[in-house]
Amino acid sequence: MPTSNAELLQRDHRALVHSLHNPSAHLAGNLWVKGEGTDLIDADGKRYIDAMSGLWNVTLGHGRRELIDAAARQMGELAYASGYAGNSNLRALELGERLAELAYPNIHRFFFTCGGGEATDSTIKTARYYFKAIGKPTKVKTISLTGGYHGATLAAMCATGMPAYWPSFEPRMPGFVHIPSHDRYRYVVPQGADPATAAADELERAILAEGPDTVALFIAEPVMGAGSYVPPAGYFQRIRAICDRHDVLFSADEVITGFGRTGTRFALDHWGTTPDLMQFAKGITSGYIPLGGVGMSDKVAAVFERPGADPWMHAHTYSGHPVACAVALAAIDVLEREGLTARARMLGERLHAGLREALGTHPHVGDIRGLGLMATLELVEDRASKASFDASRKIGPQVLTAAKQRGLITRGRGDQIYLGPPLVSSEETIDRIVATVAEAVQAVLPR
Repeated sequence: MPTSNAELLQRDHRALVHSLHNPSAHLAGNLWVKGEGTDLIDADGKRYIDAMSGLWNVTLGHGRRELIDAAARQMGELAYASGYAGNSNLRALELGERLAELAYPNIHRFFFTCGGGEATDSTIKTARYYFKAIGKPTKVKTISLTGGYHGATLAAMCATGMPAYWPSFEPRMPGFVHIPSHDRYRYVVPQGADPATAAADELERAILAEGPDTVALFIAEPVMGAGSYVPPAGYFQRIRAICDRHDVLFSADEVITGFGRTGTRFALDHWGTTPDLMQFAKGITSGYIPLGGVGMSDKVAAVFERPGADPWMHAHTYSGHPVACAVALAAIDVLEREGLTARARMLGERLHAGLREALGTHPHVGDIRGLGLMATLELVEDRASKASFDASRKIGPQVLTAAKQRGLITRGRGDQIYLGPPLVSSEETIDRIVATVAEAVQAVLPR
């Protein structure tokens, strides 16, 4: 029976189709057999630093006994129960109450999903439901940022502002609009204008162009996961004011940024702004079991309580899954007991300072950005002009390969290199990540 990494990948390739399926990339990959702390081990016994926490989600590292025991204990008590109206379970109830204490002060009601893409779809449907309930049925459109990622289910894909996700599945659903992001490295600010004001006003222009009576929702990641784009100060305050002015709901997509990754519990806290809706997933269970959801403001939740209201015809078989909710409660306990939100802030400062020291003057590192334990290097052919490399050179993938050869696994897009280490990383691990990435960049792009 084949047991090597290469042999197992061949077997896997014959049996499965993977996310972002690419045969050549897959067969050059890894068959993971074990995780220990912040490391992954493949079928050949090779150990790698998991510098992306899986996909930003294994925030507490691998092998946390508290999460494993919580799942086993709950499976022994109640493995599954329907979450349809008329049914619930203690763990779902307790998680809803716990999240009401942790989330933004205007958010106290929650709907659970299996992950972030389902949370996006649920958010879009909630916004449409809300406006129909208050007598504004023409408000159905969703606006989001170019470059933003909100999932790959059909509606979520339409909200996702990455054109590479669209062509194989066209036509897209109507009612989705994208505006330029606040990318401080490449967004062109009109002369004399304030960057935050200029970028936020892209939303108002889009609302007015579409017609305020047709727009239901603006959805944005507080820090954009694909690229670690941090908004200029004042951006989200102005977004909030624009949404209020035109009666548009604002959803914060906290799937990546939630549960401590940026150094605050939820990332909009950095800018003192509250959303009408919030999406979450990933870190809520540290990736140990699928769980996501939508938090609803008191204003939005009120429409569910109208006397004689029609049922909310939205449902998931696994909404409020008792085992997933039990793991989430255990993960939140670890996050709070070990002070990991503050630790993410401290480790993030170390990560960004290390990257700037190691690569800040490199002639082909155009930008180093991010917040907390989210970081991105943008590689360019020319720093002065910000000119990109020709895509055919595949500079970013070469750097990722060089990092893997040195024992580090992470992800990127184009010539951007992403980093998102677990919140439980040691200072030594953060320093090794910096050193390894610097070596990989230097190997591909000598000074």
